[in-house]
Amino acid sequence: MLAESHHAAQTSSETKVGQPEKMPLDGITSHLTTTIRTGSGKFRGLRRAQTGWGKVAGQGLLFSLNMETATTTSRHETRCDDCGQNRPGYEIVHVGSAEKGYRQLCSRCFNTEVAKAAGLEGFEHAAFESMGFSDCSGEFHEFHFRTHLLVTGIALDAFELRDGNPTGYFFQIIGDPEEDQLVLFGRLVEKMRRALSVKHLKNGDYGLQISDQGIVRGRIEWDERQGGHLPLLVIDGREVNWEQFGRMLMSYEGWQFKFTIADKSEEL
Repeated sequence: MLAESHHAAQTSSETKVGQPEKMPLDGITSHLTTTIRTGSGKFRGLRRAQTGWGKVAGQGLLFSLNMETATTTSRHETRCDDCGQNRPGYEIVHVGSAEKGYRQLCSRCFNTEVAKAAGLEGFEHAAFESMGFSDCSGEFHEFHFRTHLLVTGIALDAFELRDGNPTGYFFQIIGDPEEDQLVLFGRLVEKMRRALSVKHLKNGDYGLQISDQGIVRGRIEWDERQGGHLPLLVIDGREVNWEQFGRMLMSYEGWQFKFTIADKSEEL
């Protein structure tokens, strides 16, 4: 997603009961390896900064995508230092180095620089309009999209917004940097439709409960109120704190469970 890679700070999970800081581009090559810092970065729920650390061609280069911005022209917009346009904060990537300073680039300008540095001739940034989908209960969800180019791949994200910040459902797909982006977009939409066709939680006599299938898929996030000591879960696009989820599990006292962790670009 991205200035993140195939690995991401956000994590998806499946339980069965019974993603600014820095991205120097100077000297970037086609050899990019990425490790993700998840323990020390401060992530704030769905408004968190998604932070990754990577090394390019043996150089000590740092990079990441930041959903939050330091200098904004309005509450949710930041001016791109390249094209000068005001863009939503979730589209801004901070690029540079301690020696040369940092710039704030929009997704289009960032992708253009990565493509040029990586020798990806003919790459064109694709901007997708927001789309609305209804889930299996008839609830409407509006999704926004962003594209970020990596030397090793291209990541396309779909997410909901609340108060200008990504929240709720989040989907990601990663493809080859030379892949047709419309084809990649079509694969993402199909992935979204499959996920929206299932509900993992239901309202019962004692409040929110796990559905009869006994399977829960969701995403692990930072809980601002817990200061990182306990996670916040996003299930069916809704926030569920750890205490709430624990109460749901107590309905299955004595049962077995299987807990699976997967990258957010994978499909569970």
